[in-house]
Amino acid sequence: MPTVGFHASHEQLSPSALLAAVQRAEDAGFDAAMCSDHFAPWSVRQGHSGFAWSWLGSALQATRLPMGVVTAPGQRYHPAITAQAMATLADMHPGRFWAALGSGEAVNEHITGDRWPDKATRDARLLECVAVLRALLAGEEVTHHGLVTVDRARLWSRPSTPPGLYGAAVSDATARTVGSWADGLITVNQPADALRRVLAAFREGGGDGKPALLQVHLSWAESEDEALAIAHDQWRSNVFSSDLNWNLELPEQFDAAATHVRPDDVRNAVLVSADPARHAADLAALAALGFDGLYVHHVGQTQDRFIDTFAAKVLPELR
Repeated sequence: MPTVGFHASHEQLSPSALLAAVQRAEDAGFDAAMCSDHFAPWSVRQGHSGFAWSWLGSALQATRLPMGVVTAPGQRYHPAITAQAMATLADMHPGRFWAALGSGEAVNEHITGDRWPDKATRDARLLECVAVLRALLAGEEVTHHGLVTVDRARLWSRPSTPPGLYGAAVSDATARTVGSWADGLITVNQPADALRRVLAAFREGGGDGKPALLQVHLSWAESEDEALAIAHDQWRSNVFSSDLNWNLELPEQFDAAATHVRPDDVRNAVLVSADPARHAADLAALAALGFDGLYVHHVGQTQDRFIDTFAAKVLPELR
């Protein structure tokens, strides 16, 4: 049976509301949680973007759930600071914290004023950051000169067991690289054939036997029309190709790009249904592809009805 986790979207709820939601999810029977790490939302309509690391400290203390974050070291975060944040959370909450590392998006990283690199450079920078993070978490003093610079950094407070470092990937090419260095994979829902290719590439690249997690965007409401309206309002800025997603710099630019996205176009990125049984079947089919964990993201800004309904009608079916 896969882990069924709750995804906490910092772009869509205030930190306090998100904390209440993850506590409710734990009480409702979700197995785990994860969160995003953004400086800005994808859309002005989403309207939030709390600091993930502060929130994680509160959420780990307020629940007993295992919890992860998808983050991007290298530009907005110096890798030594990311390592220190990870080490502190892993020390205070042993065995419960993991982090997935990606190459980042301009909407979050442009704030430093540094040039936003091309994809090949971002990927190379991420691999340097991974090496720095692993060395620091192992207790080494690190000096590094490359796409990131580190001068005689050492973590003075470390957990007895380092947190898991997963890799975030959407394409099979990235997933193959992730397999060579990561403790596991996290990806997002897309057509089944694409997910099969991502999983196969991850395993062929060195990830065989390591956990694979899937973040699933969905929209549920008491009517089909309402579920689709929620998805279109909140997630139509997230239906574009990776090239556009990773390179636009402002929420207003995403909103402009989404001007002509029709409600039904959102169904390509979001599982939309008013029927809990349909959601249960869709999630079971995704798990059957070979994923060890499903992290469910209801793309609406009101979470309580979703959590309660899925606890009563979807989680039992998956188990």
